[in-house]
Amino acid sequence: MSDNSATFGEWPLKRLMTEVCGSGPKSAEDLTREQAQEAIRRIFAGEPDETTLGAFWLANRWKHNNPEELAAYTDVMCEHVEYAEPSVDPVDCGANYDGKLRSALLGVGAGVVAAAAGTPVVTHSGDRVPTQKGCAYKHVLDELGVATELTPRDSAAMVDETGFGFYYQPAFNPVVDDLNERRDKMGVRTFFNTIETIANPANANVHLGSFYHLAFAKKMVDTFDASEHHDLDRVIMFQGMEGYDDIRPGYTKVAEWTNGEFTDYEIETANYGMDFETEDLGVDKDDVEGHSAKITTEVLAGDRDDQFADAIALNAAFRIYAREDAADLEQGLEMARAAIDDGSAEAVLEELQAF
Repeated sequence: MSDNSATFGEWPLKRLMTEVCGSGPKSAEDLTREQAQEAIRRIFAGEPDETTLGAFWLANRWKHNNPEELAAYTDVMCEHVEYAEPSVDPVDCGANYDGKLRSALLGVGAGVVAAAAGTPVVTHSGDRVPTQKGCAYKHVLDELGVATELTPRDSAAMVDETGFGFYYQPAFNPVVDDLNERRDKMGVRTFFNTIETIANPANANVHLGSFYHLAFAKKMVDTFDASEHHDLDRVIMFQGMEGYDDIRPGYTKVAEWTNGEFTDYEIETANYGMDFETEDLGVDKDDVEGHSAKITTEVLAGDRDDQFADAIALNAAFRIYAREDAADLEQGLEMARAAIDDGSAEAVLEELQAF
């Protein structure tokens, strides 16, 4: 194999494995920013062989990446992202790209309701991303007859025209999309499952995401803070269903970061109308996107007054509150329900379908 040191530096992935991060979960060391950036540049260039790349991904998984590593990976990824900023400043919703397998995907409905209430929203996803290859934003929008395979410029125009926009990973982040086959062969998630969700293709100032455990939310906030590319004003994260950006019913944690100040608190979703269990938001696992689209259409039309309507309204309220278009969740919820009741949400969906 030829010497690539002049092209990349002194840290091929094999050397990083043997000298830094590959000795096991207890003794492995973290990569420096420079080492992490060189590693991901080599990955994007297709330089590591499959065995070495798989081992490197696995080593990162067992030792757990710190925010500095994730920020370094993210910043190099962002060098390749094609950004397209709408005229408005939306809330960036970057849910787990590998999707959902059991519960309704509520983020499309929530985003449309928030847009109808005056809060522009951007979503983004790929198409059957490893490891779950589950239902993501694209698939529900496809079922609704909304164009998804857009250029970033067209995605930005969609936001400005309707208040809701979708950015398609192969169009705005092709270097990550090109790795899907190799990620699939791994059989487990890699750090790409984390960094792709924060690509922020619209360059929004507010990010809304989800987490399983509070420690992960703090890690993501610290990743944004350590990133030299991102300069966000506000991050809102909550415990989402299946790790997605759909808040789960019951007692749940919320994390907020605003201009350098981090706080967390608990809410009872029953206090906001979600007085039911997570299982009540389940759908047929063989057609998550079809059922999610049907539920979304019926809620936006005002034809449902059930747990799905309550869940979509509360998720919309979080988007409204994240952008600080409402003083609190209660006000956001009032705005969301009003947008459904007066037909504004259904009108936004019709505009999206006509776009």
